[in-house]
Amino acid sequence: MKTFKLMATCAAGIEALVGRELRDLGYEVQVENGRVRFEGTIEDIINTNLWLRTADRVEIIVGEFEAKTFEDLFQNVKALPWDELLPMDAQFPMNGRSHNSALHSVPDVQAIAKKAVVNKLNETYHRRTRLPETGQLYKLETRINKDHVMVTLDTTGESLFKRGYRVAKGPAPIKENMAAALIMLTSWYPDMPFLDPMCGSGTIPIEAAMIARNIAPGFNREFSCEKWDWIDEDVVEDVRNKADEKADYDKELDIMASDVDGNMIDIAKVNAQEVGLLHDIQFKQLSVLDFKTDKINGVVVSNPPYGERLSDKQEVRKLYKGLGRVFKPMTSWSKYFLTSDLEFDKFYGQAPTKTRKLYNGYLRTDYFQFWGKKIRK
Repeated sequence: MKTFKLMATCAAGIEALVGRELRDLGYEVQVENGRVRFEGTIEDIINTNLWLRTADRVEIIVGEFEAKTFEDLFQNVKALPWDELLPMDAQFPMNGRSHNSALHSVPDVQAIAKKAVVNKLNETYHRRTRLPETGQLYKLETRINKDHVMVTLDTTGESLFKRGYRVAKGPAPIKENMAAALIMLTSWYPDMPFLDPMCGSGTIPIEAAMIARNIAPGFNREFSCEKWDWIDEDVVEDVRNKADEKADYDKELDIMASDVDGNMIDIAKVNAQEVGLLHDIQFKQLSVLDFKTDKINGVVVSNPPYGERLSDKQEVRKLYKGLGRVFKPMTSWSKYFLTSDLEFDKFYGQAPTKTRKLYNGYLRTDYFQFWGKKIRK
């Protein structure tokens, strides 16, 4: 089977997590800003799309080269093996981006790169008229950074954060892959209590249950490469069946999720039902300020309101003080909060053990971590 140069793209700040996931899946990796490189076959392309919890997409690196002129760009793109990747009727939109480079006009970069691919395919398929572009989608991108060009083919389609279970949405939900990243940055193991006390549409507890059950995050959706004519359906089915066999439905779980808004709890239950995990999560309508527990050695992961508007800020900071009152006494629990209010700890009333800068979309946020002291049972 042919081996491809591949990369998994991701949000800034979680590259190391994506690298760890790929290493755990058995790949050798090279971690870079916003992406992790690795190599693999078609099987590996399907496998990583199915299993990566924190990445955005898996792309084939079709080629890399230096280019300072449009002629360089055209000739180098044309020289790439498009005849091995794109059938005659392929739809192949070309995206582009350029940073700190001589070829800085993105529309021109896209147009020239697209023209180069068209030329190559016309020669390959002996065509004089326009290519039909009526077939399956092959999304291409030409990225230029400091005159270094990378041309990629997207295998994923809609971003990997779209797991397919969020059939009901609340306001400002956190992306599924970011929720998974928040959990994977904690000290939680599936035999420990887990709580999201402001669960909204349920993304964080659902991702926790999927991690605990070892369910492949992509099992409920398709990827664009599965429709390509050179990818064998039997290979796809085999990789998917192997992923299904790895799920563990026997473990006892203690995952709690609450929200002050009963409508949000209803939405969260619908989403958990969609992924088949409703009975693994204890949902409850409850104000976080009323939370009490006798359980020990648990983990709290939450994405509290940020108070982006000035009028909301005071209310939100009052809530942060309340969080401190509720959770500080739970000394055997570790607590993790993601917020764009970089003074969160001041109002929570405790210095964090650690903070980590993460980007929730384009928004700079900090992940405040308060590590508990385990009680030995």
